Amino acid sequence: MDRIERIILIVLLALLAIACFLVLRPFVSAVLWAVIVALATWPVFCRVRTAVRGRNGTAAGLMTLAFSVLLILPLTLGGVAAVHSAKPVLDQVRQWLDRGVPDPPAWVAALPAVGPWLNVRWQAFADDGSQLVRALAPLADPARDWAVAAAQGLGEGVFTLAVSALVVFFLWRDGEVLAARFRRMVERVAGARALQLTDLAHGTIRGTVYGILGTAIAQAILATIGFALAGVPGAILLGVGTFFLSVVPMGPPLLWLPAVFWLYERGDTGWAVFLAIWGAAVVSSVDNFLKPILISRGSNLPFVLVLIGVLGGVMAFGFIGVFIGPTLLAVAFKLLDEWTARPGLATAIEEEKRTHD
Repeated sequence: MDRIERIILIVLLALLAIACFLVLRPFVSAVLWAVIVALATWPVFCRVRTAVRGRNGTAAGLMTLAFSVLLILPLTLGGVAAVHSAKPVLDQVRQWLDRGVPDPPAWVAALPAVGPWLNVRWQAFADDGSQLVRALAPLADPARDWAVAAAQGLGEGVFTLAVSALVVFFLWRDGEVLAARFRRMVERVAGARALQLTDLAHGTIRGTVYGILGTAIAQAILATIGFALAGVPGAILLGVGTFFLSVVPMGPPLLWLPAVFWLYERGDTGWAVFLAIWGAAVVSSVDNFLKPILISRGSNLPFVLVLIGVLGGVMAFGFIGVFIGPTLLAVAFKLLDEWTARPGLATAIEEEKRTHD
């Protein structure tokens, strides 16, 4: 009878776990991001708590406010700026179509490999604007679908960050109690070795988030300043885009390079040169010295894992996955590296080689 009761209890606990997962599934990315942020910013929270004389609730409220200002507000402003920028962009495209395409510059034909072909196609569009309309017609539906998907993803990103702000408030406020219970649970299940790996994971999360998020914020601010000074429309929106693209290797140039060409084509050569120098020497170079400093206590991921983490994170968690994906891979990479480097592993590998030989 005891065995039957034990089996029933296990089944009921499994069903309860499944039911809890189904309830929490829409909020997995938000909760996961809140946990990562809480772990990464715990030293900052402790300093804030000390400044407010040990009041956990007040410190958690101030940290949540800062979280909202640094992450939720820029994303929201980016969405608003995108809506306001849509009409001027559409009007500009309509004016281009009405005026017709200008003749191609001389440097187009001089481009290697594709120059002659591109020059002929551009000249054909300049001679007959209807050809351009017919060429762009098949792209109308995909462009509309992409715009709708982007707007939906942006809205989901804001919602996820808002839920994360709510969750991370309680993680900061009650973090010490939750951490103590988690450590007791891990120790009972897997022993002292698991505690060491847990501490390692904590340090890796902190270093990786500092490196990824800190660099993203710095590059976004610098890019927004450069776009605004050069008179590029939608500077805030482009800055938000830089924030997300900064995670991708060579991501920010995907935004400031087209802006440079746009300024050059409209005759603002001086501002084009300024933005090119600002983008290369300031925005993109931040990644080279700031990220290693911020991530020095974390794990430097190989290029391929960063790329996979970004793409897989976006597919799994939406916009916020840009940061969740690389962070999770960094933790897994560091834990695997630590586990495979444990004492005795090299001897075991040599013995395995001798056995096969």
